[in-house]
Amino acid sequence: METQTNNISKASFLRWMKPILIALKELGGQGKPEDVRRIISRNEHLTEEQLSETRGKNKVNKFENEVAFARSYLVSSGYIDNGVYGIWKLTDQGWSVDMTDELASNIFKQGVPKTIKSNELDYKWIKFYMEFADTLLQFKEKRIELIQKIKEVYEIAEFKLPKLEKNNEIEDIDPFTVFALFNKGITDKNRTKILSAISKIFNIKAEVPVTFDGIPVLNNLKSTFYYFRGERGVNDINNLWNLFYYAIQYSEKFSELDKAELQRCYDKVRKQKGVNWNITMGLYWIRPFIFINLDSINRSFITNVDNMPHYFITIFQDINKGLPDGARYLFMCEHARNALKSGEYKYHSFPELSYYAFISKNNEEILFNENSPDSGVKEISYWIFSPGNNASMWDEFYESGIMALGWDDVKDLREFTSKEEIKNYMKQIYDARYSYKNNALCLWQFAKEIKIGDIIFVKKGISKVIGKGIVTSDYIYDTSRKTYKHVRKVDWQYKGEWEHPDKAVVKTLTNITPYSDYVKKLLSLFEEVSEENQKEIEMVYPSYSKDDFLNEVFMNGVTYDTLVDLLETKYNVILQGPPGTGKTFAAKRIAYSIMGQKDISRVASVQFHQSYSYEDFIQGYRPSKEGFELVNGSFYKFCKDAEEDNERLYFFIIDEINRGNLSKIFGELMMLIEKDKRGQKLKLLYKDEWFTVPKNVRIIGMMNTADRSLAMMDYALRRRFAFFDFEPAFSSDGFRQYLENKNDEKLNRLISVVESLNNVIANDESLGEGFTIGHSYFCTDDEITDKWLNSVVEYELIPLLKEYWFDEPVKVRNWAANLRGSIR
Repeated sequence: METQTNNISKASFLRWMKPILIALKELGGQGKPEDVRRIISRNEHLTEEQLSETRGKNKVNKFENEVAFARSYLVSSGYIDNGVYGIWKLTDQGWSVDMTDELASNIFKQGVPKTIKSNELDYKWIKFYMEFADTLLQFKEKRIELIQKIKEVYEIAEFKLPKLEKNNEIEDIDPFTVFALFNKGITDKNRTKILSAISKIFNIKAEVPVTFDGIPVLNNLKSTFYYFRGERGVNDINNLWNLFYYAIQYSEKFSELDKAELQRCYDKVRKQKGVNWNITMGLYWIRPFIFINLDSINRSFITNVDNMPHYFITIFQDINKGLPDGARYLFMCEHARNALKSGEYKYHSFPELSYYAFISKNNEEILFNENSPDSGVKEISYWIFSPGNNASMWDEFYESGIMALGWDDVKDLREFTSKEEIKNYMKQIYDARYSYKNNALCLWQFAKEIKIGDIIFVKKGISKVIGKGIVTSDYIYDTSRKTYKHVRKVDWQYKGEWEHPDKAVVKTLTNITPYSDYVKKLLSLFEEVSEENQKEIEMVYPSYSKDDFLNEVFMNGVTYDTLVDLLETKYNVILQGPPGTGKTFAAKRIAYSIMGQKDISRVASVQFHQSYSYEDFIQGYRPSKEGFELVNGSFYKFCKDAEEDNERLYFFIIDEINRGNLSKIFGELMMLIEKDKRGQKLKLLYKDEWFTVPKNVRIIGMMNTADRSLAMMDYALRRRFAFFDFEPAFSSDGFRQYLENKNDEKLNRLISVVESLNNVIANDESLGEGFTIGHSYFCTDDEITDKWLNSVVEYELIPLLKEYWFDEPVKVRNWAANLRGSIR
């Protein structure tokens, strides 16, 4: 319990606030939680007994738990930034604060920071959702009437009713699917329109919400809690209604009888087709203060030590093993709910928790292209940097643990939103005759693009390398410095003098990440240094599951399992199909889903072409200063990396695999890639070296079946691959749902014409199914406009038809007219 003396709180965890800040300063401003605790234990002379002391029936480590509590309050008060996964780092305020007992007490008394106090968040949705859940309960035995009311809702909202059954002949529906109608990937504006219609049809008194931050949503492609007629169990929908009923009953009375029935119903439902983590979302929708949502965003958030104290994390320690059963789920809800009510956490309820998980995820996605298969992955970049003219500032920078730029008359770089703004500002304060293009780029990259964990090489002139370090802070504008005020903190690992390979660029700061050979030459300068002195930032990659894959790719679970089994059975698979069927889109994602994370270090990609050779792929001679040198190719290096990490899978992706001369490219490795030859050794062509393709390497090729300029694949190589067909997915549930969400009549007409066109192409003796038009041509995150539709037809589809039927101009004209007519 907390006690107070002289108005200073004696909450036990407050004693760790100052030691945390001291430890982070010793670590250069940032560090992993375990490193922070190690330094604290050393500085505070903690005994083994103190470090191992536990409390509570779950035997939670007291020291780790209290340090986590203290850190969470330091985050909420702005002294520690939690923007980097797995890293605690000081803010500018954290560097300068003098943490006293009185200040620590005041931080605790302030509790949850102003920005997240529940009375300031818009939780109007909760009242509406709960009242609607109570209203829906009245239709448990009147489902035909409920279905009619839902149709009326969509008529009022002027939307097409989403597909809820085969041919949309709806005979039954469950209450969670009704909630999913407005809790999926649609705009807030459209959600509000649907809820306004629900309010009118169902006579809901609560105010219609207009903001939905923190409410979990389903993927549009999987927005029912049941499979369609003929594929679901006879009692599946009844079971969902019973779960819905007992969830509400339990939340009102908390009786042991209702709890037992709720658990029984939950365990029945969790085994049904169409039910997984989404059932926790559905329970959260109807009673958000009672049931915790365990969607992928929340699961990631609540199991991250950066977000939650240790005790809370232990409640969910088995969460990654799969959807918990009823007893375990209710245990999680009860214990997490009680923990949040204690007041020791930043979040006081499940809605606050979900809101913060949502905000955290949203902030991450601002930094990355969400549509990229690598979205969310934070790669290390490599930079070469000049510390002042002829390295004049190097000694000071090294001693201070910083890197810095001049241009001191330029204000805080965080105030600029583009390189152009910096350039114009420099023209105002300096000589306007100059462009400042390179200077503005340097300042922009220094403040906006360098990341914590990036590697900095330090140069002197163009011929010397004098140091190497790891960035440990975000950009700082340090007005206390007389000069070189634009600062980042760096853990300088090496200081010395090495000959620069070739000649360095003249610019002050250059991102050299794209030049992998150059980076390797620079890294090799430091290889002889003792391994004990080497430090490396461990990369934490975003998780990626089968469910994530199926949410993004128009493929069902059975087909996905077939593809995964094929890869494991054969080791080498070629994804083949017409253009626009999503082969490239799926390739990396299938690899990530099998690995369980977006580990870019274990995935490599190349594209074959007519000039690609064995020398590019395996090994060959390249011109150098001295004449020629033997250089290893992409597949050689990939296999060597995989060989050193043979307990984990590696994926090598080859785009346009049939464009290259495969026998020439693979050479003697044609035998080694075969599954039963993996691990066997052969002598390489250019070097007296035994080489093997490791058993943990999987090869995914992609082949466009419509490219008539390509020769047939070598049959010896073809035998070593399995072939998996990617077909146009116009008839898939996912694509049909996509069309319904776009709700554009012209797009629908265009798709109908393309489906008819595909039938003609498939039956054409000179073409066939391999030349049909894929669905990807019509997929976009942008709004469907006449301009966009016209662009697809005129500049993508019609040119393709001209190529297909180059000797049948009348057929091209007729189908071009059909396509143009569909979008008028």
